[in-house]
Amino acid sequence: MARSTKAAAPSIATQIERLNKVRPGKHRVVSCYLKVEPRDRARGKYLIKVKNRVRDLEQALPELGLDRATQEAIRGDLDRVLTFLKSPGNLPPSQGLAIFASGPLKLWEVVPLPAVHRSRLAVDRTPLVRELASTHDEFGRLLTAVIDRRAARFFQVTAFEAHEVADLTSTAIRGGRFHADANGPGWGEHTYNNRLRTERQRHLEAAARQLEALDRKDPVRGVVLAGIGTDADALQPFLHPYLADRVMGSVRLNAKKVTAAEVLAATLEVRQSWERSSELVLMHELEEGLGTGWAVDGVHETLKALGRGQVRTLLVDPDVAEAGFRGMASGRLALMEADLRGESDVFPVLDVIDDAIEEALRQRVTVNVVYEPSAKKAVHGLAALLRFR
Repeated sequence: MARSTKAAAPSIATQIERLNKVRPGKHRVVSCYLKVEPRDRARGKYLIKVKNRVRDLEQALPELGLDRATQEAIRGDLDRVLTFLKSPGNLPPSQGLAIFASGPLKLWEVVPLPAVHRSRLAVDRTPLVRELASTHDEFGRLLTAVIDRRAARFFQVTAFEAHEVADLTSTAIRGGRFHADANGPGWGEHTYNNRLRTERQRHLEAAARQLEALDRKDPVRGVVLAGIGTDADALQPFLHPYLADRVMGSVRLNAKKVTAAEVLAATLEVRQSWERSSELVLMHELEEGLGTGWAVDGVHETLKALGRGQVRTLLVDPDVAEAGFRGMASGRLALMEADLRGESDVFPVLDVIDDAIEEALRQRVTVNVVYEPSAKKAVHGLAALLRFR
């Protein structure tokens, strides 16, 4: 029964371990996180995005104060990344990937990911692995129930795999359809249809109990319901409120034929839609927080709050990029070098937005890149909900 599929490299843990062994030195590492959702793959949009980022990065290299040999090595790594991505066959079936490259360090790692916060390209002394390492924890575990009129299958889904953990089959009505009865026309049909409704209800109740038992045994972050026609939506009214509140959405799947790979792909899609709708709730919280002092908006103010450790949730506009500076000792980020006065070692960074994401992940802050169009208008580059004022 335990059929499973993985949407990532054979051993993510092994890749992270190798990347963490890279120690700061004179050489640099190119880190690339790339969204490869269907809309990004259409007409090679993902490649256009990467080419633009490579161009901008190459133009900014002289500003980083690196020697000529180091700059040439970085350009070589950027060319390797572009060459790899030019072939659509190299893309994983997942909706994101990360690439880490450094010729002098003989480093080349490609990691498929279920999603990435936003496409970004960076150069640093070490690989930027925090988003990679946090993917599993941020995604959590989900339960997907695939149901039809007689059967139900239950899958546990993580960021990288889905496997079946339980199933059930309800007893079907024996014999043929309704028969005429001496008590009057339609009596047999009425009894038969009542039996259908009763057995249908018992089946849904049993499926709901199974879901609740699985959650009690190993609590999950969310639930996805799947079926043909109205089967999936019919299950939700039978769930206990504490579980119904965690339903992320429903999707069309055939319980008799579905594979773990199909469950994984469908669950990731539902979760992504749920995240987009959740962004509107965050925007209401941001608006209220700005009025009460429990939120900040704008790159300058948000970087200050991040440097103080105030940020609870970081909100990011996916389309904004800003050059800036970082203090080596403190790790603080700023748009202007003058904002870091008193720091002993300040160096330029190509994009403080990308660096803010990495810093937020280091602080175990929740990161939300806002893609929902109406919600995105409320975020001016960066915004944050605060844990203290």
